[in-house]
Amino acid sequence: MNKSHGIEFYFDCSSPWTYLAFTEILPLSQRQNVEIIWKPVLVGGIFNTVNKDVYEFRMNPNPLKLKYSNSDLNLWAQVRKLNISMPKIFPINSVKAMRGCLFADQEQCLPVFAKEVFDAYWGHGLDISEESIIMRIAETSGLPLEKFQQYINSQEAKDVLISNTSELMNRGGFGSPTFFYQGHMFFGNDRLHLLEEMIQKKLC
Repeated sequence: MNKSHGIEFYFDCSSPWTYLAFTEILPLSQRQNVEIIWKPVLVGGIFNTVNKDVYEFRMNPNPLKLKYSNSDLNLWAQVRKLNISMPKIFPINSVKAMRGCLFADQEQCLPVFAKEVFDAYWGHGLDISEESIIMRIAETSGLPLEKFQQYINSQEAKDVLISNTSELMNRGGFGSPTFFYQGHMFFGNDRLHLLEEMIQKKLC
């Protein structure tokens, strides 16, 4: 894997579009022999600070845009071969889940853990704000449970997650999923093709 020019992936498991991107970024990195640098964030903190329009759209959605967005999500889910359905609880507090991603990354287990979180929420509608649910996912992912629980409740985990979130906003990011490659920012599942073209040096 090429670590000198890795893909920085800022993500929050509470976004269905991020689930789509997560599913594709792994094979993309393998095809291009490029490392993924995982950057868990809290997208709610980003929306509160630099993208408050999201909340207005949720409160007063444009029916035409909403219909198209739902159709688009369904088509992309078919492309990625995922089962995505709107959970009863949305939006959701993903703090414990994203702190768990930080710990999983330390244990070289982030792709496994994050996939389980995405599937639990978007595939089965489980309440990933509940620590008991996250602990169950950690167990399924093979993570050491005592250390995991200590970490997700630690000041260190809180600080790193806040730092990642602030870092993304300082770099011009406004949501999840966001990717950086050699200083170029790409936002959204549908920009992965452009990211791959950049890695292949077809864009400048």
